[in-house]
Amino acid sequence: MPDLEVKLKMLKDMMAIRRFEDVIKRLYKEGLVEGAIHCYTGEEAVAVGVCAALRKDDYIFSTHRGHGHAIAKGCDLKRVFAELMGRSTGLSGGMGGSMHLFDLENGLMGGNGIVGGGIPLSLGTAYSAKYRGTDQVTVCFFSEGASNQGTFHEAINMASLWKLPLIFICENNLFAATTPSYKTLSNPDVAARAAGYSLPGVIADGNDVLDVYEECNTAVERARKGEGPTLLECKTYRVEGHCMVLKDLPQHRPKQEVEEWAKKDPIDVFEQKMIMMGEISNKSRIEIDQKINREFEEAIAFAKSSPFPDVQEFKKKVL
Repeated sequence: MPDLEVKLKMLKDMMAIRRFEDVIKRLYKEGLVEGAIHCYTGEEAVAVGVCAALRKDDYIFSTHRGHGHAIAKGCDLKRVFAELMGRSTGLSGGMGGSMHLFDLENGLMGGNGIVGGGIPLSLGTAYSAKYRGTDQVTVCFFSEGASNQGTFHEAINMASLWKLPLIFICENNLFAATTPSYKTLSNPDVAARAAGYSLPGVIADGNDVLDVYEECNTAVERARKGEGPTLLECKTYRVEGHCMVLKDLPQHRPKQEVEEWAKKDPIDVFEQKMIMMGEISNKSRIEIDQKINREFEEAIAFAKSSPFPDVQEFKKKVL
């Protein structure tokens, strides 16, 4: 299990991701953020638990719902805000927006607007690490909806065949856009598909950051030893609608379902565990919150004061 310092960072990162999504929704309504904003609220334990088991030089491939992945992997909060505001100081120069966060320095190989688009791409860095003889690990995040894409089956077969240091993280949040998973999955456990490709298929409680960390850490150790990939399914719940553009679209979520998952909020669950272990007090919780407030104030001010990309420079790059 992680030590207290790591646990405190986990808590802070989850709180920061939650705060980020709340702030982004406000900035979107104010007209400071454009495009399709896909919030990660409720799924924080997956990104944080996984990235806590990784090194800075490990790679991750994100999705269209990738703000949490970027923050958990250590990307500069100022540059993340700047990217979503379309500023030149953003992670992708203000030209990628919410779905295309990219930060090579921290191993973030990009988000992807195509459902499951990052799955085949993740084979590249995994194969590269094996070819170069490093012990770097690649993690690919995707949803249960993306697991129905043909590229998922092709990629997992190749990764197993070549014993690549690749961990497939299925964030099963029970909804693909507005379609519940029971209407799209023949087996509710995506992890069961691993058996067909001769690799471990593991299920973690996606609302328990320690469970996610423990299972991912095991997969990372296996990958670093050259034993091949793992399919890790994290069962969680997408609290928000699909995206801000479709925010008023009916979600067809049963009231009882929403209430039951609210009782398993990942931040509340982790805080209660730390309180029971005597690892955190109300005072230290407030101090973490205050630190996040200061960081967010600085990051938002930085983004707002940054210039927009130069149109002529953009044309030179793409034409």
